[in-house]
Amino acid sequence: MSRFLKTCLLPLSTFMLLTACGQDAQNNTGTSGANNEFDNSRVGHYGLGSRATPEQIAGWDIDIRPDGAGLPEGSGSVEDGEYLYEDKCAHCHGTFGEGEGRHPVLAGGQGSLKDARPSKTVGSYWPYASTLYDYIYRAMPFTQPESLSPDETYALTAYVLYLNELVEDDFVLSRDNLTDVHLPNEGNFVPDPRPDTANTRCMENCRDPKAIKIMSEVAPNPASTKTMSPDKTESAPENQHPGQQTYQQFCSICHASGVAGAPKLGDKTAWTPRIAQGIDKLTANAINGISSDGGIMPPKGGFAQLSNGQVGDAVRFIMEASQ
Repeated sequence: MSRFLKTCLLPLSTFMLLTACGQDAQNNTGTSGANNEFDNSRVGHYGLGSRATPEQIAGWDIDIRPDGAGLPEGSGSVEDGEYLYEDKCAHCHGTFGEGEGRHPVLAGGQGSLKDARPSKTVGSYWPYASTLYDYIYRAMPFTQPESLSPDETYALTAYVLYLNELVEDDFVLSRDNLTDVHLPNEGNFVPDPRPDTANTRCMENCRDPKAIKIMSEVAPNPASTKTMSPDKTESAPENQHPGQQTYQQFCSICHASGVAGAPKLGDKTAWTPRIAQGIDKLTANAINGISSDGGIMPPKGGFAQLSNGQVGDAVRFIMEASQ
């Protein structure tokens, strides 16, 4: 089993599928189209869904292994990474990787792992440079994940390595030399000795699906309101501001903690000059996005599925709560 490092827990949506099996599942044809026939005798198949296309698989298959497998063509220098870092990363991670607020510290911490409060950084804790590249490429910047090109990701990776004094200031990182960079804590990660298991479905004495109670489920997307009738949709709970639900599910990610310079909800000092611009101006900025010395607001906060009306309601909720 390959080595594994879980570097961070992200507040991303988690999808849970609860299924109940029955004898008649064995008779499920499991087809959803001419090109999607399945063999129901195959272990682990339940006759649901359709085959992923090569294009769909390629969109998800972007992970990078410690041996460099999966790295794309490209390169980036420490110098280029410094400019990118100041523009896209310093808001959260600090000018020198020291971290802002509760955002992760990226540099320093060497020799602290045995302390009561260790500082787990790239230079003190992480095992592989490939993990750093992989995480930046798929999840950063926080407000625009997967927006970086391979060259930009190489440059940012090189600069973070430089902040940890692992490479020189003239270093250029590429697919050819990334695996030559060894992080200080690599030797303290060991293979997981637990064996893999493969259980076999018994398909006997299964629970009645009607007796199964779902205790937790994914919160509904407010962009998809439940239709009550052709001209009427389900309304927000009584006495709740029409923009509160949108704020809580989407806007609070930044405006509750001040990520990337976002003014916090209820901060009158920060919101007074903004409110003075008028509701139309604030709504337009929230819909179209804005970038300034004070921070970055991606269009619709990065949630393109929101309607202009939902964004406008959320802006009104924030204004009224911050006056």
